[in-house]
Amino acid sequence: MADRPDKPVTPEDQRLLVEVSDRIATITLNRPEARNAMTKRMRNDLCTALRACDADNGVDAIILTGADPVFTGGVDLREVAADGLPDNPRGDKRQAEDPAQACRDTTKPLIGAVNGTCVTGGLEIALSCDFIVASEQARFADTHAKIGVIAGWGMTALLPRAVGKRMAKEMTASARFVCAQEALRIGLVNHVAPHHEMLSQARALANQIVAATTPATAATMRLYDEGDGMSFAEAKALEEQAMRNWTVDTDDMQRRGLGKGG
Repeated sequence: MADRPDKPVTPEDQRLLVEVSDRIATITLNRPEARNAMTKRMRNDLCTALRACDADNGVDAIILTGADPVFTGGVDLREVAADGLPDNPRGDKRQAEDPAQACRDTTKPLIGAVNGTCVTGGLEIALSCDFIVASEQARFADTHAKIGVIAGWGMTALLPRAVGKRMAKEMTASARFVCAQEALRIGLVNHVAPHHEMLSQARALANQIVAATTPATAATMRLYDEGDGMSFAEAKALEEQAMRNWTVDTDDMQRRGLGKGG
């Protein structure tokens, strides 16, 4: 029987780019002509890519970025206008998955490399990353209320935890844009870099993570997430329980040259 011809590559297949090198996966939203607005397929593909990178034993850190000139504004509003609300809270399988939740579910450190405008659903995605490296050209805003919708990917839980309740309320009520330097000042991002250096700085951070990663990294990152919102006593008890159940990987320590003294 003759071999089946390769499936033709369509433009939609190129809307999400994934590259893995030096144990770092870089996922790029690649729909610049539409300001990286995400269709249902793009959102599902992003969730699939995040899970695949998280399960890949050859990956220790993940970078999520957008093709210039913007990061993303979230869902494709033209698709919403044609099809209705993008995500059904009752779990209609015909609807798209929640990419912000997929980001939060990732057990490996996830760096949001925000290259430009990052608004609404895009801000929820960025806030769901473990760290944010922003270009000096990045701008952030929550415009959900301004366009007449309520956030559904975690904005009201994520934003006040990053910048405080008062600033979160101001950003939502005013829908104003926060520039990269203000975002750094209020704790929305970890680092700001010149635009042409943003991705290389994100990769430098990822390289540091790769060099420091041990079996305890994912477990400790999980403790930060699970302890978020707990009292000190509750979070400390969670840590103590994890420590009691933890088995030190002495072989890994020896491979890294640790514990030799001197």
